Amino acid sequence: MGSFLLAVIYLIFISLGLPDSLLGSGWPRMQLDFGVPSSYAGFVSMTISFMTIISALLSPRLIRAVKTQWIVIVSIGLTILGLLGFSVSGSYWLLFVFAIPYGLGAGAIDSSVNHYVASNYSGAVMNFLHCFYGVGAVISPCIMSLALRLARWNEGYRWTAFLQTGILAVCILSLPLWKRGRLAF
Repeated sequence: MGSFLLAVIYLIFISLGLPDSLLGSGWPRMQLDFGVPSSYAGFVSMTISFMTIISALLSPRLIRAVKTQWIVIVSIGLTILGLLGFSVSGSYWLLFVFAIPYGLGAGAIDSSVNHYVASNYSGAVMNFLHCFYGVGAVISPCIMSLALRLARWNEGYRWTAFLQTGILAVCILSLPLWKRGRLAF
């Protein structure tokens, strides 16, 4: 069971990396649709980053108050909300509204899962954890590229949200494993 939980944890970090490359890979087309300069991607990216930082700074309190698995589930839900919001955004300014849950979800997952792995597993597991983040960050430009070829940039965000929803379902189904994992909470 411990190895299945570890596989779920690695999947969570793939999910953490998935949204991170979408803006950069989709922005050349998005900026044309929104009619804004290329540099405006930086404002959206900084908003996402700022929310990620806030979430990460609040995570020690959150980790003490709530079990890691619930932080993960809520955070993936927030990320899905942000991704779906980006997919339906008809204006540049609406991206800022959805950048809030997008960033908050990322920061909480990152901090809480890092804490859980550092407390329960070896340094090698931690290294692999961050490797799986890279897997997610590499997959998302491929998703966006496919969306731009077959549909529009909106679909890249929507398809990623659907992938995240599948990962969320796996996390929900794995809840009993967290109780039997390396450390019971």
